Amino acid sequence: MERNGQPLAIELENVTKEFIIIKREQSVKSAIVSNLRRLLMWQPVTKERLRALEDVSFGIPRGQTVGVVGGNGQGKSTLLSLLARIYRPTSGTITVRGRIASLLELEAGFQPEFTGYENIYLNGVIMGLTHSELDTRIDDIAAFAGIKDQLSQQVKHYSSGMKARLGFAIAAHVEPDVLLVDEVLAVGDAEFQERCFQKIEEFKRDGVTIFVVSHDIHALRRVCDRVLWIESHQIKMDGEAKSVLDAYEANSAVSV
Repeated sequence: MERNGQPLAIELENVTKEFIIIKREQSVKSAIVSNLRRLLMWQPVTKERLRALEDVSFGIPRGQTVGVVGGNGQGKSTLLSLLARIYRPTSGTITVRGRIASLLELEAGFQPEFTGYENIYLNGVIMGLTHSELDTRIDDIAAFAGIKDQLSQQVKHYSSGMKARLGFAIAAHVEPDVLLVDEVLAVGDAEFQERCFQKIEEFKRDGVTIFVVSHDIHALRRVCDRVLWIESHQIKMDGEAKSVLDAYEANSAVSV
């Protein structure tokens, strides 16, 4: 598929995502009574459907940088998790073409008993690199993270900031076709943040498709070509970054 004559790297068609929440009793006594009542009266287990996204459709051409804004609980992180294949849609179709690198929950994939070096190889292989490719990039990853002297230590001794920097450094050296970013542009100190922005600019020059969720409007203005505004679990506005962000900020100011 194409958009404005350009091949699409990401394509969503009528995507809806629902989560099923099973009601939990607050005490052992109430749980026993509730279970007995269901058994005796054939009552079903109480379930609630939570709709995180509803009938979302869009296409992103290769090489475009797209941001997502919206209030808490509107579906931004769910959308990112769907693109990363952490979740499956309840209905609709999602197509992501090419190698994906995800900058989501940067600390989640680390094994605390492994050293920094061991975690680089573990996570790099999970992201699709070979052992030999990692051999050639490990010095660059270590230098980018800025914790080269600590890489022989077990990760359980790292601060949360050190783990986040290492996670970003690994993902940044995968050479992806599609990069998914979630609130990680504020990782580390000002110097490291600038290094992250420079890496994203490098990705853009190389034609990488970037999809970023952030509450940092300044960061989105700096890196994005286009922005999606999600409200009430649907796309409220989709367009050029400045226009959408201006409208979103104006709406946020009125709502306060």
